[in-house]
Amino acid sequence: MAKQNIAEPEALGEAMNKTERFFEENGRKMSYIFLGLLALAAVIYGYRALVSQPRAQKAAELIAEAQARFDAQTPDYALALNGDDNGAGFLDVIEQYGSTPSGNLAKHYAGICYLKQGDLEQAAALLAAFKPVKGLPGAIVNAQNYGLQGDVAVERDDYKSALSFYEQAVKAADNNLTAPMYLRKAGLAAQAAGENERAAAYYQRIMDEYPASMDARDAEKLLGGIR
Repeated sequence: MAKQNIAEPEALGEAMNKTERFFEENGRKMSYIFLGLLALAAVIYGYRALVSQPRAQKAAELIAEAQARFDAQTPDYALALNGDDNGAGFLDVIEQYGSTPSGNLAKHYAGICYLKQGDLEQAAALLAAFKPVKGLPGAIVNAQNYGLQGDVAVERDDYKSALSFYEQAVKAADNNLTAPMYLRKAGLAAQAAGENERAAAYYQRIMDEYPASMDARDAEKLLGGIR
């Protein structure tokens, strides 16, 4: 019986923190990619609707201000969210330019800010409002968005929804780095829900499909703990 309870809240919380550390450590690099993507999107958006081009460009400028607060050495999530007299916040971008590519991305980052502040309701609402972005750089933020929605579901003890979100995260960016990370979280969530066979399938998938990943060794240990 003791083996079946290996992945309860403590291990699941550790997995969530591990994911946060990954995105925090790589946040600046990802932000540069996303902002470049937004610049390209703004141009495309402008060609499709010339009247809207100034809005798309202004939105890209404003989200860059909020992003700077978000990516600071010591992030100020409240400031990044709400802005001040010296710069816009993600909520400003959403309110003024919510229909632009930058406005869409601002919803994702606003959701993260709310999550960092412990406001699960607002975090869930903003993360869900984000529409997946096309292209390779967008795939990573799409996966992160689904994964964060899974984390919110875990905090609410809604493991069924969490598993669905983690599976979508894996599908959104099926690579050797993020996919096994979300499969591991799915396995831990399944164990917390008492679905050990399903958890074992997630761990086995990590070992079979991503044997060179950082999560493969942990998956082997976790799988051994429920057999």
